[in-house]
Amino acid sequence: MSISPPASRQISRHPAFRMTHLAAACGLLIGGAGSAIAQQQAAAAPASAKPEGEQVETVVVTGIRKSLDTSLSLKRDSSGIVDGIVAEDIGKFPDTNLAESMQRISGVSIDRSVGEGSKITVRGVGPEFNLVLLNGRQMPSAGIVDTGASGSRAFDFANLASESISALEVYKTSRAASPAGGMGATINIKTARPLDNPGFRANLGVKAMYDESNNRIPDSLRGSQVTPEVSGIYSNTFADGTFGIAISGSYQERNLGLSYAGVPNGWRSFKGDENNWGTIPQPGQPGSENITNRPGPDDIYSVPQNINYGVSGIQRQRTNGQLTLQWAPMKELTATLDYTYSELKLQTKRNELSAWFNFGPSSSSWTDGPVAGPIFYSETINPATSDIAMGGAKFATKNTNDSLGLNVAWKATNSLSFELDSHHSSAESGADSPYGSNSVLGTASFNRGTTTVDFTKDFPVLSIEGSTLDPSKMMVTGSSFRNSYMKSEIDQTQVKGRYKFEDASKLDFGVSLTDADNRSAYSNVQRDTWGGATNPGDYPDGVWHPDKMSRYFGSVSGSNSSAFFNNFYTWDFDQVRALAAQAAGDDSLYRASNVFTTDRRVNEKSQSAFVQYSTDWEWGVPMGMAAGLRYEHTDVTSKALVPVATGISWASNNEFSVGFGDPTFTQLKGSYSYVLPSIDFDADLTSKLKARVSYGESIGRPQWDYIQGGQTLNQLARIDGGTGSQGNPALKPLKSKNIDLSLEYYYAKGSYVAAGYFAKNLSNYVGVTTVEGTPFNLHTPANGVLFQEAVSQGGCTDSDLTCIRNYIFTNYDGTRGVTKTGVDGNGNSVGTIVGQPDDPVATFQITTYSNQHKARLYGLELNWQHMFGNSGFGVSSNYTYVNSGLKYKNGSLGEQFALEGLSDTANLVAFYENDTYEVRVAYNWRDQFLAARFDGSGTPNPVYTEAYSQIDLSAGYKLSDNLSFQFEAINLNDAVVRQHGRTKNEIIGVWQTGPRYTIGARYKF
Repeated sequence: MSISPPASRQISRHPAFRMTHLAAACGLLIGGAGSAIAQQQAAAAPASAKPEGEQVETVVVTGIRKSLDTSLSLKRDSSGIVDGIVAEDIGKFPDTNLAESMQRISGVSIDRSVGEGSKITVRGVGPEFNLVLLNGRQMPSAGIVDTGASGSRAFDFANLASESISALEVYKTSRAASPAGGMGATINIKTARPLDNPGFRANLGVKAMYDESNNRIPDSLRGSQVTPEVSGIYSNTFADGTFGIAISGSYQERNLGLSYAGVPNGWRSFKGDENNWGTIPQPGQPGSENITNRPGPDDIYSVPQNINYGVSGIQRQRTNGQLTLQWAPMKELTATLDYTYSELKLQTKRNELSAWFNFGPSSSSWTDGPVAGPIFYSETINPATSDIAMGGAKFATKNTNDSLGLNVAWKATNSLSFELDSHHSSAESGADSPYGSNSVLGTASFNRGTTTVDFTKDFPVLSIEGSTLDPSKMMVTGSSFRNSYMKSEIDQTQVKGRYKFEDASKLDFGVSLTDADNRSAYSNVQRDTWGGATNPGDYPDGVWHPDKMSRYFGSVSGSNSSAFFNNFYTWDFDQVRALAAQAAGDDSLYRASNVFTTDRRVNEKSQSAFVQYSTDWEWGVPMGMAAGLRYEHTDVTSKALVPVATGISWASNNEFSVGFGDPTFTQLKGSYSYVLPSIDFDADLTSKLKARVSYGESIGRPQWDYIQGGQTLNQLARIDGGTGSQGNPALKPLKSKNIDLSLEYYYAKGSYVAAGYFAKNLSNYVGVTTVEGTPFNLHTPANGVLFQEAVSQGGCTDSDLTCIRNYIFTNYDGTRGVTKTGVDGNGNSVGTIVGQPDDPVATFQITTYSNQHKARLYGLELNWQHMFGNSGFGVSSNYTYVNSGLKYKNGSLGEQFALEGLSDTANLVAFYENDTYEVRVAYNWRDQFLAARFDGSGTPNPVYTEAYSQIDLSAGYKLSDNLSFQFEAINLNDAVVRQHGRTKNEIIGVWQTGPRYTIGARYKF
């Protein structure tokens, strides 16, 4: 790309101004963002790209203000709506990764994981539909989930440390030249090039981090109090500036604690007049006298499936590195070879306290309808024979990303230039432990009495009547060792060209071939022995260590309630697992398996071509336009290993397990083609006032699990049936028709105010449809022959599952699929009951996907940046409003279509700097938003993430031109994340982490 000095637009506008000025701004980003390498940058192009006789503009980039000036210039001089951040801005802000940095851009909001930015939503469009590029190349992504095979395309920015990145560009309007897939935005991550920074550059940085959350968990889960970070960059050019090498690397450790309380398995929602498993008694029925303010017949109410408290210790190691080689044997030719690598390792240990509701006799109190929320919900258990569960976990994951690419830029003539770019990139996520990517080892004592939860506070308060902890009653129960895996690979070759006309208008054109492979897999070694796997005598009392749960929720309102059943045991996972394996006589029962029972493999082959014409002209005021077309054709081939279900076994009161035989692969195909137009127009109404109008069409490809090649049943079923999923490779991508209007007023150097309007008309939106089916015609013992006999002849009610199971084991052990394995600590029979041919056929709720919805979202972006003269003070702020008519209706049951991730956001950054000191305070706010349309129950229920705000602080001291010191404080306000369902009382979860502090030094050679 040619890089020329900018021309003045105040008096006249040369037709060549648009692209040369944009190129200059990009050149500033590449080099100025390389301030992680150097504090100075010459905005010179590689010799191969610089036209003959062209002047080179030199800009010195130092300090926060200059960095904001560079971002302002990019915004002002770009075609379309573009925002950017250069490395100096990132490096001097308390950002743990790139997502934390991007949240300061208007329209960008982030999702946090373990207190750190992970994924981004742009203008109400979720992480799945924002395309991430590395130096203009499409990047793969990989991520795993706890209890299944992941289907996400979302890029996880937690993998990348900000130190190794030179610049970010966020393109909010479509461009014909960019790969398709960024329906919300296209984010281009740029890394430094040595020939753009000639000469020797090197620096070394060290930091020490203290994370307060690490002190808010049990001692047995904690890591070291202070963890290190180190980063370094080396860049040099040789042979008269024709050969360059750049090496950058960083290594970071972080130990943190995470405390969780909530209802992870979701809520069961009913109409007030409904009679079903889990409903509260109707007026006049036995037990109705125990209900206060019962929901009316047309009201909606929900009952909790369980209550859970967990404390986790997490250790994280993040490694990033990049090597770049450049060679310019002649000024018309530059070759760049680069390799980028990142690795993120996470190790997790957890202890829990939980109780499961079996929907027996209950008492409850409710808020007013039409959507009634629980004030308290209580299940009567007399005698005290249910389990006080205290599960534990230990597992580890590893995410790796690497990319090897070659770029060759050739200026064939003064008018014609070409660029060839080819890369192979991969992303892989999976287990890094013999216990898998996620695990749970259940332990319990079976002496839980009447169980009550108060839902009126941010913290749900569990009370248990007449129960105390006794280590002699503790034993291992059920277990699950899960192994989730994903790998994505992209091979992409792009050929681009540019022809400059005599009037300096330009025609850009190109073709590309992209081959994307994704594999998502999952296995689970599960024991459904929730009534007790062995006996309490197999575990010495000394392995259980008493503790108080409320100690670890000091920042959550309600956690200090005197009614809270506060006692639980912590225990060493390796020790108890070994005792359980010894008692069972089979160590493999308590390890993860690398033999995947779910295995989805998708290949997408895309061919694309684009053409774009750019020109400038005078028509009363300077004007510019860039118009283009992109053609995209994709063929999808999807294979899936489908487990063949063979039967259903009743393992414990509410645990039904689907058995599977040998799996087989099935294959399905699909394809689609699109022509995507885009046009950007702007006018300099005055020397300070700019107006823009843009229209473009973009697509967002379906999630990987949406296009899987077969039907998969979930292993865990319930008394009322099971669940499963089925993909559809013939899905079309989402299509968005985008309109942008903006007005920008640059009233002083480094200062501006801007207002923008955007609208997106979405079609082909993928809807989740739940279809009831009877796959494989599986017979279930639920409400079967023996079940009904226990009710009619055994004196059991149809809700007293313990009584029913005892009757069946007593009368039919060894026949009709009944196998009694013993009794639990309360004398109740344990074992399995397998469905028989004369039992009813189980129904399954199968979720599948189709292009069935349209949507429209629109919003406003307001930006204000002001520099207070030469005082050193400055402020940068923005506010984004997003809206759509498609909101979740809490008063309706069943599957709904609503846009997830829509929320208003605001940012305020204030700073002061001089030659020696700098201080920056940042405030970020995100309003409540719909995070999911299905909760942990697997049924259609909303999950709302409540409004969240965070305050960060950074300060720096420059001792000399070579040595500087930094201090960073993140989450100074000790914010917590909370989610709820249809009402605020229907808690999904509350997560507490804590502030973290970093001190560091950087030496520039």
